[in-house]
Amino acid sequence: MDRIRLIKPAPAATERQQLAYFLGVSGDTCGSSGLAMHLVVVPPGAAAEPHYHDGFETAIYQLEGRVETRYGDRLERSVISEAGDFLFIPPGVPHQPVNLSATEHAVALIARNDASEHERVVPYVAS
Repeated sequence: MDRIRLIKPAPAATERQQLAYFLGVSGDTCGSSGLAMHLVVVPPGAAAEPHYHDGFETAIYQLEGRVETRYGDRLERSVISEAGDFLFIPPGVPHQPVNLSATEHAVALIARNDASEHERVVPYVAS
């Protein structure tokens, strides 16, 4: 590929985590071979379905809001990210982001080192 691509995201699509995604860079949108980057919006008080990413890393930059990310075998651990924070999630770590606000959306930019990462998002049931 020898050209720069501009991607104008379509209206939000609901992905496997049950959150609104604005699809940006991926294999499907621009032919990326090893990178995906999207914008995700978590509605007030909402949570994603628990899941993990099979074989790829995730980096998150929190643009707006406060999100508690529960993680671990029983989702017993947690970290809270606020606007301006970065969050790294290793491959295979079960997690569930939860918007801590009952009135405001949480918005984050997400980057992954897999251009077709939605194919390897795996639902997780805490043990």
